Amino acid sequence: MMAHPNLLLLLLLLSSAAAAEPIPTTLDGPFPPTTRRFDPSLRRGSDDVPLSDPRLAKKVESPFPEQIALAASSSPSSIWISWITGDAQIGSDVSPLDPSAVASEVWYGEESGEYPLMAKGAALVYSQLYPYEGLLNYTSGIIHHVRIDGLHPGKRYYYKCGDSSLKALSEEHSFETLPSPAPDMYPHRIAVIGDLGLTSNSTTTIDHLAQNDPSLILMVGDLTYANQYLTTGGKGASCFSCSFPNAPIRETYQPRWDGWGRFMEPLTSKIPMMVIEGNHEIEPQAGGVTFKSYLSRFSVPSQESGSNSSFYYSFNAGGVHFIMLGAYVDYNRTGAQYAWLKSDLHQVDREVTPWVVATWHPPWYNSYSSHYQEFECMRQQMEGLLYQYGVDVVFSGHVHAYERMNRVFNYTLDPCGPVYITVGDGGNIEQIDIDHADDPEKCPSQSDNIPEFGGVCHLNFSSGPAKGKFCWDQQPEWSAFRDSSFGHGILEVINSTYALWTWHRNQDIYGENSTGDQIYIVRQPDKCSLHIGNVTSHNW
Repeated sequence: MMAHPNLLLLLLLLSSAAAAEPIPTTLDGPFPPTTRRFDPSLRRGSDDVPLSDPRLAKKVESPFPEQIALAASSSPSSIWISWITGDAQIGSDVSPLDPSAVASEVWYGEESGEYPLMAKGAALVYSQLYPYEGLLNYTSGIIHHVRIDGLHPGKRYYYKCGDSSLKALSEEHSFETLPSPAPDMYPHRIAVIGDLGLTSNSTTTIDHLAQNDPSLILMVGDLTYANQYLTTGGKGASCFSCSFPNAPIRETYQPRWDGWGRFMEPLTSKIPMMVIEGNHEIEPQAGGVTFKSYLSRFSVPSQESGSNSSFYYSFNAGGVHFIMLGAYVDYNRTGAQYAWLKSDLHQVDREVTPWVVATWHPPWYNSYSSHYQEFECMRQQMEGLLYQYGVDVVFSGHVHAYERMNRVFNYTLDPCGPVYITVGDGGNIEQIDIDHADDPEKCPSQSDNIPEFGGVCHLNFSSGPAKGKFCWDQQPEWSAFRDSSFGHGILEVINSTYALWTWHRNQDIYGENSTGDQIYIVRQPDKCSLHIGNVTSHNW
């Protein structure tokens, strides 16, 4: 009898690892806490790439499409395609374009050069307004969103987008749809990246990520850092309030979004990128308007997944169910997001999609001084539900460093808890985080790390090695490995129980041996069956 191809692949990977240094598995854990300190020979950060850089410049004339980006829908039979036409404006007096002036069409087919099918969508324009003397306003180009349906999973399609009546279609691009939900079908590689920005470090991260040839990208918040600029386009600052203390409002220079979209287009025009909002996407305007850029520029499968908000949604890719949660909207047990999350988790068929991967921007488990216990309120509200339904892996950003946890629930080592991983190390202008809360004199006070949304639920531990303390005096036992380096991660799901997680550091010469951290994440469905019932979080 012929062995299953997934089993053959797993045996090949394990035998390759055995020939070199064996790759550990989560079954070998919990692991002794390990820290790789920041290399002082490296710079902690780099400046932003200027908008004058050719990679950020507009390369087409209006009304031809630019900033083309794909996003997965709730199922692999559909996909979202977004782009921008026309010229954005910035100044004291701006006049929004007419979204109906340019059609939203995608022409596509299964053969290069042949596009027998066409789908239409909708378009919009948004503005970022500051009614203060000396501050400049912005209005975007026309943003188009089209959802194509009726596609075949795991199939390559070729497409052009734009307005055929204006003879303004893009060049040909192509994409491959994600595999059907099934326990033996998985995306080729899933890239995970957070807090990217657009510095020299960011470009290295994207160069390395592209070499990994992923079939899906998870962007776990803080995309462009456009809010680190004055509306005049002044140089980005690692600390806006420090550099511009007299600003009447935290400004944001929206042309950075356009430059970022152009820089990312070679990747996003062929690979679906799934985003979730971070704190740098808040971008407040007068009158309490927030998240205007994020909500306008990105398509997410919120309605398809039963969500009434673009701040949280879910989708399937082969045998993986992805849940994208919002930390900057109501996450309390009495709110709409919690009710949606409970319903979404309850509907997951683990026989069809064995893996459940969750992402949101700020980490619950974090041993760095930066953002320490910042979203403890969200953890106390939601952690029990994720544990109850056996979520396997959680990705977050926000902290500008790398950290992988031992399996944990409620600050207690638990073989059935998720593997939490922080990858807020994409390379943004705010520099790498190097201080740990357990380092001498580096424990923040409980008046620090106040979240931009939600309450403060800081706690002193009531049991365990940190009993009676706010900070640990050593690396916590739930923190398996941490490294202050820029990079990105790749998740390769092999079968219904094994997935290989690899984190690549930017400073390493990229190649097969450039891994900064690598581990097989192993599910144990027989041991960790669904904990249906009442599971609550306590203050440990």
